[in-house]
Amino acid sequence: MARLIYSAIASLDGYVEDTAGAFDWSAPDDEVLAFVNDLERPIGTYLYGRRMYETMTYWETASVDAQTEPERDFARIWRAAEKIVYSRTLPAPTTVHTRLERSFDQADVRRLKQSSTSDLSIGGADLAGQALAVGLVDECQVFLGPIAIGGGKPVFPLGVRLRLELLDEHRFSGGTVGLRYAVLPAE
Repeated sequence: MARLIYSAIASLDGYVEDTAGAFDWSAPDDEVLAFVNDLERPIGTYLYGRRMYETMTYWETASVDAQTEPERDFARIWRAAEKIVYSRTLPAPTTVHTRLERSFDQADVRRLKQSSTSDLSIGGADLAGQALAVGLVDECQVFLGPIAIGGGKPVFPLGVRLRLELLDEHRFSGGTVGLRYAVLPAE
């Protein structure tokens, strides 16, 4: 059975975007991105909400000439993976290997986990929050940047209690800290 992994870059005070919806402060440097790439290699399918999907479509057509090696590597990993976008408003996907679902159905995601031979990644705090709330997420990978933004969209959903077990920690030269946690069953 495949694992469902929530991966996010957040501010030190726990937000994935600021009060204006911006997240330009969160772009990983090459050291962080190379580390993330190693975590992303086993991912066979990305599950996204509309906004995260639209952000990530950059990697479909980004010019490799203007990219660093970690960026080129990430583009290859992302392009090869399947993608599922959950959106009521997106007219149609604009990338290959992508299908559109109009609503998040936890039973469908459970079946996908059971039938997949590769791990799954869920991106976007809102969509991941839905999956966390119903116990679908097996692991959280959170990269905390050396910035406090004072408010915005939290990395974890409000009102959802999670028991976590630290699996790994990694400190990067630019001040980012990577944390991997197993999500433990609710008591």
